[in-house]
Amino acid sequence: IDAVTAAHARGTAGAIVLKMNAIIDAVIIQALFRASRAGVPIDLFVRGICGLRPGLTGVSETIRVTSIIGNFLEHTRLCAFTIGDETRYLIGSADMMGRNLDNRVEVLTPVEDPGSCAELAAIIDLYRRDTALAWRLSADGTWQRLTPARREGAFNVHEALKERTVARERASLTQV
Repeated sequence: IDAVTAAHARGTAGAIVLKMNAIIDAVIIQALFRASRAGVPIDLFVRGICGLRPGLTGVSETIRVTSIIGNFLEHTRLCAFTIGDETRYLIGSADMMGRNLDNRVEVLTPVEDPGSCAELAAIIDLYRRDTALAWRLSADGTWQRLTPARREGAFNVHEALKERTVARERASLTQV
């Protein structure tokens, strides 16, 4: 978070995406606030507990918090840190909360395979498109259900992920 913030402050575009079940760790939240004050666009996909408020003037104006609630009990922890044209992806096991970061052995590992990085980028894009399961946290602490634009059907990220998986499995069967 600090590397993206510093690069962005020096004039190199940066962005942060975090996807997990909870963000309540004060150190992480303060780092995200610093990044937001520097102008870094931040997308947080938090299924459960979120201890920060997005959209607060001078504090978290560039932070957007979305919760996807659907048929899947999601367990994905994904981080994407962009500096300039380069995005570094990390996957792991920990939510951003004290009990996970300070009191357990958790794993966070970089993803370096270009194909896997492309897959993670595509998954993030699918989450950004959801208008069927997504709720957006407002600066006042209320959640607003996202709705599709007029003339568009709702986009369900869980259905899209299932379809991608089935298509990939069918393709692998035809290659055998």
